[in-house]
Amino acid sequence: MGLLPHRRGQASPATTAAATALGLLLLAVSALASPSEGGQRRAGTTLEQRQYAITPERQALLNTIRYAEGTWTQGGEGYRTLYGGGRFGSLDRHPEIVVQKRYRSAAAGAYQFLPATWSEAAERLQLRSFDPHSQDQAALYLVDRRGVLEQLDRLGLTREVMAVLAREWASFPSHQGASAYGQPVKTPDELARFYRDNLASLRG
Repeated sequence: MGLLPHRRGQASPATTAAATALGLLLLAVSALASPSEGGQRRAGTTLEQRQYAITPERQALLNTIRYAEGTWTQGGEGYRTLYGGGRFGSLDRHPEIVVQKRYRSAAAGAYQFLPATWSEAAERLQLRSFDPHSQDQAALYLVDRRGVLEQLDRLGLTREVMAVLAREWASFPSHQGASAYGQPVKTPDELARFYRDNLASLRG
């Protein structure tokens, strides 16, 4: 049987197949080059800056960390506190001032961030200054990074949460009741009482 002649303007089966294959190839390349929106959300922090909600439970924890770290009684000035109790001026950035007291440390701010710890949190949250709001957000990031933020939201400041945070803040007690870094530490009862009273005050 002979081949049927093609009508003018009608693509041959071979041409149609080739075009289809090319289209599928281009679609596959496009998918590889452009990750899905969900994939972008999972992979990085470039889409938008993350902000942690400040609930009464979280604010009470932040205040308790400040109490443990010795910056609570200074009020707003606690956000300008260096290791050892000194003060720094500008809140544009972490001061990175090394202080020699009983220990040698460049910790600063209400939550006594070390420079490297602050840099990580600031990069992940896209924080542009060292102001109080940024410090609060960075502290919650550290709690979240340790995997106990949701537990705090549900159960409050339990001894388990304290022990996990002892690896982040030297003033928090480990399971054994001591500092994970050999520094002065608050007792579990002290922190639990401060947290409970502070939370009650915040709830009114």
